[in-house]
Amino acid sequence: MSGTSGLAIVIGLPFAVALLFFGLAMLERRYGIATGPGFFQRNGLAIGLYLVIAVGFWAFFIIVLPQLAMVDMSFRPKLPFAQMGGPKDVFTLENYRYFLFGSTTSTASWNYLHIKAFFLTIGVSILITLFNFALCYPLAFHMAQSAAIARLRLLLLLLIIPYWVNEILRAFAFRVLLSSGGVINKLLIGAGLIGEPIDFLGADIGLYMGLSYAYLLMMIFPLYNAIESLDKNQIEAARDLGAPWWHIHAFIVMPHAKPGIASGCTLVFMLTAGALAAPLVLGGPRTLWFTPIVYDRFYQAFNWPQGAAYALILLLTCILFVLTVLKVFRLSLGEITR
Repeated sequence: MSGTSGLAIVIGLPFAVALLFFGLAMLERRYGIATGPGFFQRNGLAIGLYLVIAVGFWAFFIIVLPQLAMVDMSFRPKLPFAQMGGPKDVFTLENYRYFLFGSTTSTASWNYLHIKAFFLTIGVSILITLFNFALCYPLAFHMAQSAAIARLRLLLLLLIIPYWVNEILRAFAFRVLLSSGGVINKLLIGAGLIGEPIDFLGADIGLYMGLSYAYLLMMIFPLYNAIESLDKNQIEAARDLGAPWWHIHAFIVMPHAKPGIASGCTLVFMLTAGALAAPLVLGGPRTLWFTPIVYDRFYQAFNWPQGAAYALILLLTCILFVLTVLKVFRLSLGEITR
């Protein structure tokens, strides 16, 4: 299939899907399946048109079109601009083959470096998600169930204000703290606890700390919202009946907060796995993280089709993780947005 045909699919498919849904809506109204006032009758012509155009523009140009273009690009060969759309611009699996087996000139059986970086990124992202949950759950429970109003406001301010500093500055601040000549090493040496500086950045401790800190709010606010909606009388009743604290959390609070837990976990995992600034700033010389490799495919190798393939592999893996989390927690996609 040529590049022109692929472009027609990328642009035409969203319009075809939109027309299909519009046609189904018209059929439902014609045969009485959908009753009551129509969309424009409920919202008025001006607001209705605004909603249709704004949502359509946002969904088509911001979400659907870039992703479809990325999918199409990932199956294309790397070609000079003059040959794009020509007879050599056909669909190929070469970019995905490269991720698994590397260059055709390589003597290695597998592309171990990229595969290792990919699975390390996924594994560490899951561990950071679990760590953030363990760190945020007690605080979210305190804020939602036992903190007084004044203390709750103070805690919210203390959580939000550090995030007024942008992500790059926060990452460099961690680097200043954890470098060999940084504050932490100077304190440890000054206290006589160590004789030589510890290479926190080389051991990726700085990277993991920076990633965990960067997305704390994405975990704590969904947890707080979910736990705050729990009736305090249920917890008091369990205590009056002699339930131990762990029983209350395991069988009353956490089951009620499942949508918040799932929402927080998916947000932290997706953002951690896709983070770029923290790995670039806080990563050591031997750090393996997948997103800088994707970045290199685009801007160092100038192989955009290969970068698109790598980005799509990461996206599909993240979506699979989200679906697995929903399956484990027995939640539907709509429930985590409550």
